[in-house]
Amino acid sequence: MKFLSPKSLLLPFFAFLAINTTAQEVEWLSWNEAVSRSESDASPKKIFIDVYTDWCGWCKKMDKDTFQNAEVADYMRNNFYMVKMDGEGKEPIVYKGKTYNFVASGRRGYHEFAAALMQGRMSYPTVIFLDEAQQMLSPVPGYQKPVPFLKIARYFGDNIYKEKDWKTYDANGK
Repeated sequence: MKFLSPKSLLLPFFAFLAINTTAQEVEWLSWNEAVSRSESDASPKKIFIDVYTDWCGWCKKMDKDTFQNAEVADYMRNNFYMVKMDGEGKEPIVYKGKTYNFVASGRRGYHEFAAALMQGRMSYPTVIFLDEAQQMLSPVPGYQKPVPFLKIARYFGDNIYKEKDWKTYDANGK
């Protein structure tokens, strides 16, 4: 009787693990890619923007804990075009015919589009939800764990915001 070696047993396990890890990732787009898809898809999705900076520890924690969560990643992938935006990025961004640029200020500076999306409250991380027509739904500042984040994402992604205000939705626990 021939037995399998431990190495041959581990190979399928690692292949399964690699497939599951890949399935949990979201597809991050540039602003231009998201707008292009939004304008060309037959059934456009809403746009989700994660405004971060390279030096923000909470931004990195949210990337690791929240956006890599399998349930969060799956929901976001199916309901939003996901944009990663550096709040201190240097590239010009065009939104609704207006060009937004980097503004040198202090040691770092900021991007005008990030400031506009965050309504002047420069806080990282901040996530922004836009509807299918690229209209602002709401900025949500601060680190969010997976379960509370998913609740917020579903509020906008499932169009609950059209029927209930946040307090009513949040109080119902749904």
